Amino acid sequence: MKTFLFALLTGSLFFTACSSGNVTVDDSLQRYFDSAGVKGSFSLFDNGQGHFTIYNLPRYRDSLYQPGATFDILLSLIAVQTGVVKDDTAVIAAGITLRQAFQTNPYIKPHTFDLYPQYTWFLPVVHEIGKDTLKKWIDSLQYGNRYIGADTTAFWHNNYLKINSDEQLGLIKKLYFDQLPFFQRTQEIVRRMMPTENNSSYRLTYKTAQGTKEDGHAIGWVMGWVGENKHPYFFVVNLESADPNKDLGAAGLAIAKGILRQQGFFEGKK
Repeated sequence: MKTFLFALLTGSLFFTACSSGNVTVDDSLQRYFDSAGVKGSFSLFDNGQGHFTIYNLPRYRDSLYQPGATFDILLSLIAVQTGVVKDDTAVIAAGITLRQAFQTNPYIKPHTFDLYPQYTWFLPVVHEIGKDTLKKWIDSLQYGNRYIGADTTAFWHNNYLKINSDEQLGLIKKLYFDQLPFFQRTQEIVRRMMPTENNSSYRLTYKTAQGTKEDGHAIGWVMGWVGENKHPYFFVVNLESADPNKDLGAAGLAIAKGILRQQGFFEGKK
């Protein structure tokens, strides 16, 4: 999977694209991060207009971080595609279904896996898929830096595998439109596992994650899409805090909703 932004621009240079008007760099959005006491980046892609709104362009484009629980998206796609699990109702560990594991985003500090047993829920699935198959899919999709280390024990949480916000945006956009190299049924199963807020005005679907960087800072993600009048917009929030115990899932979701509300969402008028 090539970097989404550059793939959409069919090879043109990014800063050339900025001057052409399809990217708005809006650093005024920093206030949402400041209010939450974090730093980070935000990106919103209007699929109908092919337009990006981005806060903190260098971080969005150039900085790679562990995917944490957002990797559950790709892991679940592979598991269903290869038949390791049949669907989201399959029990994968200790009475826990794939859906339940997918919708749980525990926070873990490095080398303390025993304190967070929910982090082991996906390990039987990972082991059943196998390292070679996992690496094949990660390589074929060009997912992040494609590095998983020597074994398959939580490499997506330990700062081996890393990805940038642009690639995350491309992943969720392709998932929404069944454009990933998986069966349509497989992509439908994973989409329906993502937490969703839904009413007559809008539909907000997202996945959150939290982990720890090498320097001890907490790192978080919120990524997904918001739809109004059958028109999807895709967004990614990446955020970081020096406080390793800060709940970045909640903070990131609040930032996403605040910015989207400022952009005119949640009223059914987009």
